[in-house]
Amino acid sequence: MTEVIVVGGGVSGLSTALVLAERGHRVRVWSREPAEATTSAVAGALWWPYRIEPLARVGDWSLDTLRRYEELAARPAETGVRLVEGVHRGERLAALGPWAGELRDVRETAEGLRCRLPLIDMPVHLDWLAGQVRAAGGSVERRRITSFDEAAAEASTVVNCTGLGARALVPDPGVRPVRGQLVMVENPGIREWFTEADPASSETTYFFPQPGRLVLGGTAGADDWSTVPDPRTAEEIVARCARVRPEIAGARVIGHRVGLRPARDAGVRIEAEALPGGARLVHNYGHGGAGVTVALGCARAAAQLVG
Repeated sequence: MTEVIVVGGGVSGLSTALVLAERGHRVRVWSREPAEATTSAVAGALWWPYRIEPLARVGDWSLDTLRRYEELAARPAETGVRLVEGVHRGERLAALGPWAGELRDVRETAEGLRCRLPLIDMPVHLDWLAGQVRAAGGSVERRRITSFDEAAAEASTVVNCTGLGARALVPDPGVRPVRGQLVMVENPGIREWFTEADPASSETTYFFPQPGRLVLGGTAGADDWSTVPDPRTAEEIVARCARVRPEIAGARVIGHRVGLRPARDAGVRIEAEALPGGARLVHNYGHGGAGVTVALGCARAAAQLVG
């Protein structure tokens, strides 16, 4: 089978590597940073098609991934995936795409959509994915590149899952950061997740109960490259969440996180091209705010192009 190097060790890269390894390819993952330092590790990680295009394909990718998470939720301690109930305030089924009709546990209420959806503890899930890649015969290596030619010198097929890094590596100037800031607090007993998002606003309100912490958000600052948590923004995030659940106001802050969502003006790119020298380059990037949501669906689409 084909020798493949997947460049990028976040959820998209590891998911793609796993699909390829399970299909019998010899797979190596080259990651610039350890999994816990990737953008994927910072994600609040509720399954939901958020800030991602093209809409015509997102639904199928998302549902494909959803079914996988529903299976993995049977082993939450191992996979990091749990099915958790919560509310998307202000959402209505009629305003969503056809994919929403395939959800198994959703109902409309006066407040919005009440759903039971996958909520993923990303550090655990990324570690599980890497372990699955290795168990399938692949490898995960720390490697920084400045050109895809470096990978093409060692493999006949290269898969580009570099996220925001694709802006310089491809190069693709349509790739832009959408900054997300989070606050981690001790959970005062909240068991359900909550979201309220206005796509036209740079401010969102959400909280996700993860093991050992409650994740509060958030922001969606387009073209903002700063990875330094802003104290005033953190205070505003806590205040917005506390208006929904007052007990959050007194919760002890245990950490701050910033992630740069890898958005792309033209939407997700899953496409193949030839590199000088004859190697094949398969792109899988531009997932915006929904990389976790479409990870498996996009991985399978990219794998089809590998052959």
